[in-house]
Amino acid sequence: MSSQAYQRAIFSYIEISNFLRAPKKRIIQKSLSNVHGQVSIPLTGQRYLSLHQSSRLRQKLSEYGERTATLEKFKSSLIMPQETHRIDGLPQVNLLSGREEKVVLYGYLGARHDLSKNLSFVPVMDNKLHQIQVVSLHNSENSWSAHEKLRSIRPNTPVAVRGLLRPRMAAKVQNQDQENQVERPEKQRKRQGEVNAESANPENCAESLAKALKGLEIVLQDIQSLNDFPSDIVMTPETKFPPEQRHLQFIVEGNLVQALDTRNSVARIIRGMLNKRSGFLEVETPLLFKSTSEGAREFVVPTRKKSMAYALPQSPQQFKQILMASRINNYYQFAKCFRDEDLRADRQPEFTQLDIEMSFANGNNVIDAVEKVILQVWRQSLGTKLLSTFPRITYDQAMSRYGSDKPDLRIPISPFARIDVLLPADLISKITPLKDALVEAMIVPLDASPDEARAFITSLLELTENKHLLDNPDGGPGIFIYDSSKPLQGLSAFGFEAVEQIENGLDLQDGCLIVLQARKKAPLSGGLTPLGNLRTSIHNAAVDQGYLPPVDWEDFRPLWVTDFPLFKPPENSEPGQGGNAGLASTHHPFTSPKTPEDVDLLLTDPTKAIGDHYDLVINGEEIGGGSRRVHHAAMQEFIFRDILKMDDERIAEFSHLLEALRAGCPPHAGIALGFDRLVAMIQSSKDKKKRSLRDVIAFPKSGKGEDLMMRSPGSMSEETLKTYHLKLRD
Repeated sequence: MSSQAYQRAIFSYIEISNFLRAPKKRIIQKSLSNVHGQVSIPLTGQRYLSLHQSSRLRQKLSEYGERTATLEKFKSSLIMPQETHRIDGLPQVNLLSGREEKVVLYGYLGARHDLSKNLSFVPVMDNKLHQIQVVSLHNSENSWSAHEKLRSIRPNTPVAVRGLLRPRMAAKVQNQDQENQVERPEKQRKRQGEVNAESANPENCAESLAKALKGLEIVLQDIQSLNDFPSDIVMTPETKFPPEQRHLQFIVEGNLVQALDTRNSVARIIRGMLNKRSGFLEVETPLLFKSTSEGAREFVVPTRKKSMAYALPQSPQQFKQILMASRINNYYQFAKCFRDEDLRADRQPEFTQLDIEMSFANGNNVIDAVEKVILQVWRQSLGTKLLSTFPRITYDQAMSRYGSDKPDLRIPISPFARIDVLLPADLISKITPLKDALVEAMIVPLDASPDEARAFITSLLELTENKHLLDNPDGGPGIFIYDSSKPLQGLSAFGFEAVEQIENGLDLQDGCLIVLQARKKAPLSGGLTPLGNLRTSIHNAAVDQGYLPPVDWEDFRPLWVTDFPLFKPPENSEPGQGGNAGLASTHHPFTSPKTPEDVDLLLTDPTKAIGDHYDLVINGEEIGGGSRRVHHAAMQEFIFRDILKMDDERIAEFSHLLEALRAGCPPHAGIALGFDRLVAMIQSSKDKKKRSLRDVIAFPKSGKGEDLMMRSPGSMSEETLKTYHLKLRD
């Protein structure tokens, strides 16, 4: 601070001090009248401050008063009474002997109800919206200050409450007994005991707790405001706050807090399960890594060293394999992962996965371990018992039967049937331009008349957003409606022989849709076929219009999809491994071929090789994916160099991993489960409503990858760019 500024500050405090010490009718000393060049005007022998000085002093006094009040209010909030009970723990207090319990608790004030100037009721809530009723009754001088303080505090203010816990009385009893001397009814004491016993059942815990708290109340003895809640924020149960006010969303949307509670409890269950297994160790791996060609696009973190940068890990894959080489036999962690990819529905650039790796293990060992974890999570979180062993189907079976590599088995549509051998050539030529086509049929059992079914499918396909269902170079879908009132049941285009065989092989009824879709006779690739897309779209629309039953929120159909192709054609949306072979790894380049025969195929036709790769799918959502890894350094380098055709520079990116594998790394396998997606599925079942990833992440990113509350990412100043040796390009 400059000497001039310091002198001015000293004079400012002297002015205020003298002004405060002077009698009301006395004029401030002459020494201050000319502090900043202003001359006072003497009147009738007295010296008065100039108008400018007087206004300036009033402003300083106001600011000083505000600062003083702020400091005093903050100081008072530092001295809080010691909490004796949490709100959710109040039902455990023993009140059956007829006594009252002194309690001190923290919470947030709800909306107050004043029955009279001497009697008020107000709920106090915790962060999970558990609430207890507080009764403020003015019946003595000691309680008057508490009563007045309560009535001066705004709703939603954080408070410390001191009072007497007792079973709740009826309002009419409290009105009649202003002295609060009546005894508590025996019936209420009995009911309290029943509620406490009921709360022991985990399935009814939340409901029992709410019921128990409704049977209790606190007679206010004192209350302390720990902060102010501003009057300009309108807070009602109907208020909807935007993502920019995420903190207020948490306050009014109870499901967000419940989702975080579910997230915490699921993580605790998983840790308990894995820690019980011999040798499992939770290990944290770094977030500052380097850029490598694993397959996804990475976030880059520049450094002050010129041309040097970190990359945030798209997964801890290489670290956990190095841990296996380090003889950390069984590892897990809840890992933060980052992928700079084009955001699709229900995707986040920053997410959490449960990462598991096991030495001396194959895929079956990992699948067995994960099934035990999932069974325990579902049992403890939802009270649901799943099949002890999940069914398994291969990738080819999933794609040919359901048109998806993550099929939802709850959909009441039978697996697709190949019927091109039954159909006349002229019908096939009408639905596809392909010369040698494979035609599959999907039967949709609508609960509708033929006319209703016809109107339903026509309106569905006419929607603009469903135009993609018809745009297929292999030909659009051929849709027929089973109608017993028409010749050949409305399937005359099939021919008599085909209709007879279809009726014998399929369960058909009036109103059923028979959807034909042609495709090339070639191995399936990707994750969704046109017929699989139709399966999902028709099902969703039919449920919305009441032609198919809605899915049950408590119905879970887990399955493993196995035997994926080891390699696939590269996709424009993914950088892949950057090789020159025209191939990309389906999972990642560290996945092992499944059998010795698949190893041999690497020399003749790598596109036919199957990987020891497995995905866990529940209700149409991929919950996790894993594989057995390549544990030989020479074999891993062979895949890099000879199969993917990666150049020396890209192979050098993995030199650290190759060096670790070279040191006698044991066979190992692992999996990564999408923890956010797992929690969202459990929370959806609890709420009987679809919950997205954003609903179970405390501070999620928007569809554009932005944190709207924190306003990130932020722009970089020229000074910052210079620090990191960066320049903006047009």
